[in-house]
Amino acid sequence: MKIKKYIEKAMQEGRSLLTELESKEILLGYGINVEIGELVRSEEELEKISDKIEYPVVLKILSPQITHKSDVGGVKLNIDKPKLLETYSELIKSVKKKAPDAQIEGVLVQKMHQGYETIVGMYKDSQFGPIIMFGLGGIFVEILKDVSFRLPPLSKKEAMKMIKGIKGYPLLEGVRGKEGADINALAELISRFSKFVMENEEIKEVDLNPVIVNKDGAVVVDARIVI
Repeated sequence: MKIKKYIEKAMQEGRSLLTELESKEILLGYGINVEIGELVRSEEELEKISDKIEYPVVLKILSPQITHKSDVGGVKLNIDKPKLLETYSELIKSVKKKAPDAQIEGVLVQKMHQGYETIVGMYKDSQFGPIIMFGLGGIFVEILKDVSFRLPPLSKKEAMKMIKGIKGYPLLEGVRGKEGADINALAELISRFSKFVMENEEIKEVDLNPVIVNKDGAVVVDARIVI
């Protein structure tokens, strides 16, 4: 399993946080739908893939030392092809200026997914062990604290109850002319996530934020695993 390899690598390097790419590859191994994207290490590599990627895209710095990418200008959203190389250059310059000691492994180029932002996570409680959390993303989780909690493992049916347990659930069904989201796909994702959590005791904390859900399914676009 890749998770063992990545945990050993992180421990050798003295870090407890897996990179976004490491985290996503682990989740992919559990059948969880993730947006991996393309990893590029230079403008030349970016130019080579510029004709085959789907726009608009998101550019994100990949570095074991950078926990919060936005704080160092390491995330650029909604980029179209004419601005691709210019934005890549701006991102690299910003990161090198604000985090000069960080080791840059490259830049992830990912499709910009549209839909409802949700968050799925796990933390370990000293009494109950791993606890799964679900809520709406963005301002809903930061300000309204509209989240629900369950103990794993979770069946798809139990995950569905968890989703419907938040106050903002009607938003996911579609309101005021907006299309509803594929709740079934979201419940499947949460169920598989709970299996991943139960099978890996080394995992201390996980944030899948955001998980974008729309009429076509649910996909993890950013992931953070702490060991």
